[in-house]
Amino acid sequence: MTRGCLYSYYRADPAHREALRGVVEALFRSVSQIFGVEGRWMQRKDDPDTFMEIYAGAADVDALAQFVREQCERSGFRRLLADSGVRHDELFVEAG
Repeated sequence: MTRGCLYSYYRADPAHREALRGVVEALFRSVSQIFGVEGRWMQRKDDPDTFMEIYAGAADVDALAQFVREQCERSGFRRLLADSGVRHDELFVEAG
């Protein structure tokens, strides 16, 4: 297990922004229940259609990232995004 953080960013389709909010909130609830990590949803300051999810302090960041990918696939997350539904995931671990 590797403790770390998952950062996911993407561009929302403006027509689906409210639906996206609901999907992200459901994802945060699931992650909190299963991994004990509280997600944060950020919006890019100079581009209101670019969002980032932050999951910090996960005991097993690889398992968390896999879970998030699976949940996004099940929920139809991609259909709510611009740029052909591209979601970028970055994993960081504590420097040693």
